[in-house]
Amino acid sequence: MDISEEILNLLRDNARISIEDIAAMTKRSAQEVKDIVAKLEKDGIIMKYAAIINPEVEDKHSHKVRAEIELQVVPEREHGYDGIADRIYRFPQVKSLYVMSADNYSLKVVLEGETIQDIANFVTRKLATLQGVSATRTHFILKTYKENDVVYVKENGDNREGAMA
Repeated sequence: MDISEEILNLLRDNARISIEDIAAMTKRSAQEVKDIVAKLEKDGIIMKYAAIINPEVEDKHSHKVRAEIELQVVPEREHGYDGIADRIYRFPQVKSLYVMSADNYSLKVVLEGETIQDIANFVTRKLATLQGVSATRTHFILKTYKENDVVYVKENGDNREGAMA
């Protein structure tokens, strides 16, 4: 594994780790680590540093509603999915957007809103009316157990399997 990959893995695990700690863990100088991180940022490999928020705890305070919307889309001539994706990801409600290899649904949108009605209105008034969208399918996220390698549920200490009598 090269040094850039090693630094990226450390930052993936803890974006708040100091340059000095990374230097000690990789047996490199702090200046060398700083230069590598600066290059990774300049090259667009590191795009953002962010806190991972537990949605199960945050939702008790903010009452946000999240949903995954599958979109059946007709690709645009000369642009494919890029043109419609560009129009969709600009909406502030859109948290993630993916092109998918599903049977009839080409794009998956992850939305966040204040209420179920906010999500419904956004889908019916914004997404479904876009030229090229021929169908939508909405899935509301009821509970998040794991996301981005982070387990959000408290694990009990007893992991034994039950015995059958």
